[in-house]
Amino acid sequence: MRSIKPLDNENESYQKIIASLKRRRKGATVADISAATALPLSRVRDLLPKAADEFSGRLEVTNSGEILYSFPRGFFSRYRGLTAGLKRFAEKCVKAIGATGAFLFKVWIMVMLIGYFMLFLALAMASVVLSVAAQSKSSGRNRRGTVFFGPNLFSLLWRLWLYSELTKPHTGRYGRQSANRQKRPMHKAIFSFVFGEDDPNKDWEEREQKAVIAYIQANRGVISLSEYMAFSGKNSADSEEALLAFCAKFGGSPEATPEGTIVYRFDDLLLRADSRNFAELSPPIQRLKPFSGNSKTMNGWFIAINAVNLVFGSYFLYHSIATGALVSDAQVRTASFLYGFTYMLGQSITANPLPIIGIGLGLTPLVFSVLFWLIPAVRRFFQTKENERLKLANFKRLSFSKIWSRPLDVESGGMEATTAECRPRNLSAAQDRVIKEMGAVSSPDVQIGPNGQTLYSFRELQREKQALEQYRASLNPDRSALGNTVFDSEA
Repeated sequence: MRSIKPLDNENESYQKIIASLKRRRKGATVADISAATALPLSRVRDLLPKAADEFSGRLEVTNSGEILYSFPRGFFSRYRGLTAGLKRFAEKCVKAIGATGAFLFKVWIMVMLIGYFMLFLALAMASVVLSVAAQSKSSGRNRRGTVFFGPNLFSLLWRLWLYSELTKPHTGRYGRQSANRQKRPMHKAIFSFVFGEDDPNKDWEEREQKAVIAYIQANRGVISLSEYMAFSGKNSADSEEALLAFCAKFGGSPEATPEGTIVYRFDDLLLRADSRNFAELSPPIQRLKPFSGNSKTMNGWFIAINAVNLVFGSYFLYHSIATGALVSDAQVRTASFLYGFTYMLGQSITANPLPIIGIGLGLTPLVFSVLFWLIPAVRRFFQTKENERLKLANFKRLSFSKIWSRPLDVESGGMEATTAECRPRNLSAAQDRVIKEMGAVSSPDVQIGPNGQTLYSFRELQREKQALEQYRASLNPDRSALGNTVFDSEA
């Protein structure tokens, strides 16, 4: 008796399918590939979506209702090969360099902002104390000393008050520290002002996939392209590409209904013990990115501290250029007191302290102060654009869902959102874009309503919806039944 040759492993089957597809640039059906490779139809049907995802394949429906797989972009793998490997390596390198650079930059910001602020305060307070002591000796002989004493005393009191305000604990209405607001470390608060918070949508892909899976499980393991558009907010071309990747990841396969509509079927996702049902099409919403996690008061203090550094940096840079080196007692007496005091203090360190004052106390804090304001300003500019993109994507999800629910007599002006996350700034342009992108799936009929409003009827979408309902009704509802337990490890 002849032994039956075991079926080759999945990787070998996949390579055979790829080799066969490369010889058929105009496309092939499941039967074509099965005939060319002698692989079972079931295995070819399972692996073709994986190939379509890896090589950016295209799906077409023939007159007979068969799905034709074609690869007009060629066979350039998105996940394997030298190009894909170099791309992943470059992404990891950029990520590592970016993380290291961000850490060093954050440390530099912390040292610069607080360090220079405390240094400038110390220099100012020391100069004021010395000025008061010097002028008090000659106050009886020179009235000008009294005039000089007043502003310096006021400056000293102001700086002492500012320092006490920065260091005192924040209290609530009754003198106790507020229990509702968690106290953040100073360095994290500074980083939040400059760089913002973590991405609130870093778990978006997981949330989106969970919602799609729940919907598929509640609708007999089937989802259509238009339904997926409501979950992703993407146009038809991008949604089709994403669905192929979804099929490759969760064991799905595209099929054609008797009416020629492509549906995506996930029988394996129906085998579950959880009986919860999410039949409604409820797309998740992406969260908007906040500018900072700090209070406005906290950010205001950072702006004030940076302004102090900016003023002092400008002061020292100006005098290092205008006054320069102080080589005689006459120059010391005629120079600004703070600059003269700092210059003499620097002479205890080096014979020529001018470069230290000009660069270390002037140019460096000045440039830093400009960057400290410039980075959040640029970030706010791009963050505003990013939030508008998120609002548009959220609006498209809700609008696609509404159109799918009622494809006939869709009023563009009736597609509105009540929440800020779903309300784009240019609502009219967003409504037109929704109609245009859904029109790529189903060309609408346009008519004028009784009140002069423009109505769109997506009749092809309505027929697709009816065909999808009939297709789902024709499926065996017992496919999701696990059946009785035949083995128990504890029994």
